[in-house]
Amino acid sequence: MEIRIGRVVKSHGVRGEVVVEPLADDEDIFFAEGEVLHGRQTGKERDLTIKSVRPHQKRLLVTFEEVADRTAADSLRGMQFFAEPLERDEDSDEYYDHELIGLKVLLDHAGGTHIGEVTGVMTMPNRKLLEVDYHGKEVLVPFVMDIVPEIDLDEGYLVITPPEGLLEL
Repeated sequence: MEIRIGRVVKSHGVRGEVVVEPLADDEDIFFAEGEVLHGRQTGKERDLTIKSVRPHQKRLLVTFEEVADRTAADSLRGMQFFAEPLERDEDSDEYYDHELIGLKVLLDHAGGTHIGEVTGVMTMPNRKLLEVDYHGKEVLVPFVMDIVPEIDLDEGYLVITPPEGLLEL
């Protein structure tokens, strides 16, 4: 299963650099010098080798070996990059976003009643928020141990113990 790791927003300057919006955890691993990125764009696929990368306004400025000038960089606008998800250390208590999306959400104080599904993950400066489809409405659940005490990736669920009012809309 491939995950989307980034997309080209636009070209930058005249030397073939592009602005890339990273869309996955561990951007420093996926977007490193020498890495080959698999890109897809309106019916065509292309592998590009990273020549250089540097941060720029919460995005990345990337130069590829195969892209020599602004015209070639302009042609990459909208390209999506995909990669295989990184393997997580089994002893770690950290999770990649793609591992959480799609998990069933069970309510702890209701005896494990299925109440929804994780539809997305928002990364905030100091924590992550789980986007949960709760009876057709989106609820944001802080991804902290006190509220999400149990995660079972093999069985495909997580348990929440929400504070009073969290699920009220």
